[in-house]
Amino acid sequence: MVDSDTTDEEFLLLNPGPVPVTEDVLASMTEPMVSHRSADFEATYERAQEGLDAVFTRSTLDGTSTSDAGTSLILNGTATMGMEAAVANVIDEGDTVVALVNGKFGRRFARIADRYTDDVTRVEATWGESIPLSAVREAVDDDTDLVTMVHNETSTGLLNPVAEVGEIAKDHDACFVVDGVTSIGGDVFRIDDWNVDVAVTDAQKALGAPPGVSAMYVTERAKAAIDGESAPFYEDLDWHLRKADQHQTPFTSAVPLFRALAVAVEEITDEGMGDRIERHRRQAAAFREGFTAMGLELFADAEGPTELSNTVTAVALPTELREADPDEFFAAVKERNVSISGGQAHLGGQIFRVSNMGSLSSAQILRGVRTVGEAMTDVGIDVDIDAGLDAANAELE
Repeated sequence: MVDSDTTDEEFLLLNPGPVPVTEDVLASMTEPMVSHRSADFEATYERAQEGLDAVFTRSTLDGTSTSDAGTSLILNGTATMGMEAAVANVIDEGDTVVALVNGKFGRRFARIADRYTDDVTRVEATWGESIPLSAVREAVDDDTDLVTMVHNETSTGLLNPVAEVGEIAKDHDACFVVDGVTSIGGDVFRIDDWNVDVAVTDAQKALGAPPGVSAMYVTERAKAAIDGESAPFYEDLDWHLRKADQHQTPFTSAVPLFRALAVAVEEITDEGMGDRIERHRRQAAAFREGFTAMGLELFADAEGPTELSNTVTAVALPTELREADPDEFFAAVKERNVSISGGQAHLGGQIFRVSNMGSLSSAQILRGVRTVGEAMTDVGIDVDIDAGLDAANAELE
């Protein structure tokens, strides 16, 4: 059972989005309202855009630039809007799309493409396993107009091989659109080196801002392929690009959310991308080592060209728990004032997922490990909590 000391602990959000935000980010949303066509708002957009430029183009350990030219856009919608905008502005009916699918969000890209053309080829792998590059090479040819891919598959905890797929797309002059929703701001992302034409991310993930807006980086090469007339009215990227030059959006902006995003990306700049990436990698390793030392098994299979995620950790629920009542485990976690996520789609009741995106402390990572161990014990699963905490702490130190 849960003791009073545990239940009195402050609420801890470990879901893979939304993630905890800092006090300064929260405070920015309480400032007096202004018009989205005012100089005050334009200054906010410019601050956010400058921060996003740095995040998109300097997501490396040494802070070196990874893109010579491009534009950061802020969209009044979450990253699914950005994913659709990227597809809808680049392809027309009859164009050929190759969509890589080994999780929920790769599948989402394919489903979006299905709405804009009848010629979508899925290169699929079992969720949690690597997409075979040989199958990508076979699917992409000189007639391919667009290749879509998820860098960090949030549903499974896998980091997919963007660099290798980008080279294949480049060889066939196909536009390459990448979902970097749970990697950009928390891990290495190289625009030009990986031949990425459009990258999409979300405020509520590794950027550490509230949900409701998203961001997109559009390279000069991608701009030449964009046709706003083919896209939904609200997602016309030609229009968004013109307005971005004026530090505005085409339509009414979510002013408080833009303010919060501006503060969040400035905090990333203050921390330094290299230090931020190292911290995320260290914390993800702490989760992985902590859970496995406890006696649990990670879900994803990182063999092949994939790696395990550095921002989302997916863990298989023990067989005896899957066959009993997984909800009891999640309830035991919730009783400790901690929020984690289960599996999505057919992985529901099969796995749990925790995030280390944003600005979590080492103490919060250790609390996550401890909470999972205690909840497992509550539901009759024999785990070694002390071993898990020792292993996690060794990574954090």
